[in-house]
Amino acid sequence: MVHHIVLYKLKPGLKDETLEEMMRTTRIQLLKIQEVYNIRCGKRLEPGNEWPFFIAVDFETRDKMAIFKDDPIQVKWMEETIKPNTEEAMVLDYELDPNRDVKYS
Repeated sequence: MVHHIVLYKLKPGLKDETLEEMMRTTRIQLLKIQEVYNIRCGKRLEPGNEWPFFIAVDFETRDKMAIFKDDPIQVKWMEETIKPNTEEAMVLDYELDPNRDVKYS
């Protein structure tokens, strides 16, 4: 199992309503992708958090994560939801299965 986390910095002045719509759109669109095992997204609790929006997606394998990144739904979501509203991202990927060599997942 692979856990893919992306933290986003939002563009200055982004309205709360826009962030709420980003969360809804993210869940609706990305769950349509067959390779997605689970998805979570959310907004910051602390006002000083420099990464106010995140997504976390689980995949059964690294291969499925690679397929996800090229999926037309994901590409459209990036172009229409993420790029217009964010200015920076930090990507973190983790292997969830103990005793498994990640190069073979």
